[in-house]
Amino acid sequence: MAVRFIESALLPTAWGKFEIHGFEDDESKKEHVVLTMGDVSNGESVLTRVHSECLTGDALFSMRCDCGSQLEAALEAIAQEGRGALFYLRQEGRGIGLLNKIKAYKLQDAGADTVEANERLGFGADIRDYSMLQSMIEHLGISAVRLMTNNPRKVAAMEKQGVEVVARIALHTTSNPHNEKYLQTKVGKLGHMREGSE
Repeated sequence: MAVRFIESALLPTAWGKFEIHGFEDDESKKEHVVLTMGDVSNGESVLTRVHSECLTGDALFSMRCDCGSQLEAALEAIAQEGRGALFYLRQEGRGIGLLNKIKAYKLQDAGADTVEANERLGFGADIRDYSMLQSMIEHLGISAVRLMTNNPRKVAAMEKQGVEVVARIALHTTSNPHNEKYLQTKVGKLGHMREGSE
């Protein structure tokens, strides 16, 4: 999946000033962004997070997942280092979309885990596609990363795009009574490391 660069601009945040780079997939019309801080094209490994959109967790502060806390932790880590990149991909609900994620939540309310809920709706456990990363990475000139993730699939996705993953950095987040089963499912069924989650 090739995406087209649209524009860049400054984005001041609570953690510091980033530059936001916008990309569009001409086929699906999905829009993706990358937040960068510092020079990410100088050949040195870049502290990086590949984060899939989670409106409920990132913007509405849901306690059903740990997405929002991981997003904040990644931005804070990049700001502390003064250099890094956060890829924000529009792949809500592991690729099933927002409204289907709400349907999956309803099934989880009745006892299904996150994988079972997706499958009962006719989807795979995780149908995200990371092929759009290649165009974004090439545009930014990134050649090596230290990837903040607990998901081995993201390491493989970056390597598939020709990016050297020199280190995997765990994202530590705390669990709560609302997301403990979710975190256990990601470890048990999706192969995530338990230092955090996705």
